[in-house]
Amino acid sequence: MLFPDYGQTGVVYHVINLNDLLTVKTGGIKYDDKLTYQNNYKDFHAYLNLHRTQKIPSWVDRTKAIFASMNFSDNHTWHSHSMLLAVRIDPLRCWIANENKANELYEPFILQNIDEFCGAEGYLKERGQAVIKEYWDTSLSFTDNLKQRRDKEAGYDAEVMVFHDIRPADIHYIAIVSDHRVMTVEQWKKTFCSN
Repeated sequence: MLFPDYGQTGVVYHVINLNDLLTVKTGGIKYDDKLTYQNNYKDFHAYLNLHRTQKIPSWVDRTKAIFASMNFSDNHTWHSHSMLLAVRIDPLRCWIANENKANELYEPFILQNIDEFCGAEGYLKERGQAVIKEYWDTSLSFTDNLKQRRDKEAGYDAEVMVFHDIRPADIHYIAIVSDHRVMTVEQWKKTFCSN
């Protein structure tokens, strides 16, 4: 893993676009405070919500979650022009699921109404239903995950759904990512700020 375990750090990780940095520094993080939420994800979250199993508590609503990660692999691929944050959370107000399963459905969901990708709709109706069921069946509360450690299982990429706002005081700025490098905040300042 890229960072020490949650048991040592007490933080999870969140990535923001650099354009959102000022908003995050002044107001913290809210589930719906970024343009990409409305444009790229809200409908997908609602789609997965429709297929929640009965064991999932009603407060676990993907349309109202801030998404974070338990950790990253050493060779993680980062989005350019973003910042990696470490955030403190309330473990009692978080849920864990396998992001690999959600990612398997995202492209078919987005492409299903485009003629060239006509197979996407069929995929969602057939294979997609099993993937959604597995997504929810293998999800669990954050605190249960700390006991079971599903996030350490091979093939389980633990996404953390955070169901509370994250205050500026609970955010630590780790690194800035560009097309060609990842720099800690300290490295960036040494490179770009004059003394």
